[in-house]
Amino acid sequence: MEEIWQDRQERSFLIFLFLFCALLFCFGALSSLAQARELKKALLSREAQLVSGMLACGLSEGEAAEILNVSEASEEGKALLLRTGRTEESPALLYPAVRRAAGRTALISATGVCLMGMLLLAGTLLFLRRREALYGQAAGVLSRFAEGDFSRHLPRGGTGALYRLFSAADQLSRAAQVRGEAERAAKEALKNAVSDISHQLKTPLAALSMYMEILQEEPERTETVREFSAKALQSLERMRCLIGLLLKIMRLDAGSVRFEPEDCPVSELVREAAEELTTRAGQEGKRLIVEGNAEDRVRCDPVWTAEALSNLVKNALDHTERGGTVRVFWNRSPGLFRLSVEDDGCGILLEDLPHIFKRFYRSGRDRAARGMQGVGLGLPLAKAVVEGQGGVLSVSSTPGNGGFSGGRTVFSISFLSEM
Repeated sequence: MEEIWQDRQERSFLIFLFLFCALLFCFGALSSLAQARELKKALLSREAQLVSGMLACGLSEGEAAEILNVSEASEEGKALLLRTGRTEESPALLYPAVRRAAGRTALISATGVCLMGMLLLAGTLLFLRRREALYGQAAGVLSRFAEGDFSRHLPRGGTGALYRLFSAADQLSRAAQVRGEAERAAKEALKNAVSDISHQLKTPLAALSMYMEILQEEPERTETVREFSAKALQSLERMRCLIGLLLKIMRLDAGSVRFEPEDCPVSELVREAAEELTTRAGQEGKRLIVEGNAEDRVRCDPVWTAEALSNLVKNALDHTERGGTVRVFWNRSPGLFRLSVEDDGCGILLEDLPHIFKRFYRSGRDRAARGMQGVGLGLPLAKAVVEGQGGVLSVSSTPGNGGFSGGRTVFSISFLSEM
């Protein structure tokens, strides 16, 4: 009952029914009074007829009044009525006074019943009409939902079970809208990813095809075979790295990666991430320095965190000129552990900072740089790995004054730690 009372339309209809019942009670009381008044009129008319008859028969007024005041019927009187045909079985409508009283009472009752019935019917039809309009409005909005149009909302502002149902349907529509937008975004992202992948693979595949044609044409020239075989291997390695990064990112996107955090030494984590890159740094004439307390430990997934750190170091080497320095260091503050990769390369332009974690994004300066490596997947992968473990990957950078050196960039992986 309390839930029904909360709905405004249902509450109005219940109030109408209560008022109708009260009016019906009043009508019944008034009808009883009218019936009593008509009965009194009939009795007075009959008494007037009896007095007139008694006076016509020569009785005095006193005798007639005395007869009218008799309160009990005698056996002789009953017998006389029986002989004249006036018994309880006699039809009431045979008496003119009763017939007139019954007619007037019936007319009043019929009129009242008709008016009350019309009032009840009008109130019920009004309630049903308003309810039907509400249902029609809701059906129209739901039809739009089914067509993918979520610009309108189901009726709001009311209380009660019906409006709670509307609110739940609205929430369901919003969830469907969000899911639809997510699916459209995923399809668009997949479309863009396929386009980017095909574009990224097109260059090494074309180069590989060209190298193989050269090798076929000049198989006797040892230097040419050696040179273009090395280039073919570089193209294959680039494709292998690209496909490997894409597969890892796809696994992270699909949620199929389960991070298994454990308490591991930071020095071992850094060594695992930078071991292969140390050789590259030496070959490119760059310094790779590791600094930090060898006793420090951090709780994380060692395999995936090393992968993220390795991509940060690769990115730093990609953006550092010969003779430059890449420094991996870590420190611990109350409640926070931070592992950073710093380089003194070209730095990141201010307009590029909001986009560096987007997939396949490369700044115009990167594309213009000769020999600049990378396809724009290392940083997004590192960010996904760190955030997937509840950490934060942040960056700060000061661009160089010109060329590809003289700047400073620091990428920092932050994890919460025990005090």
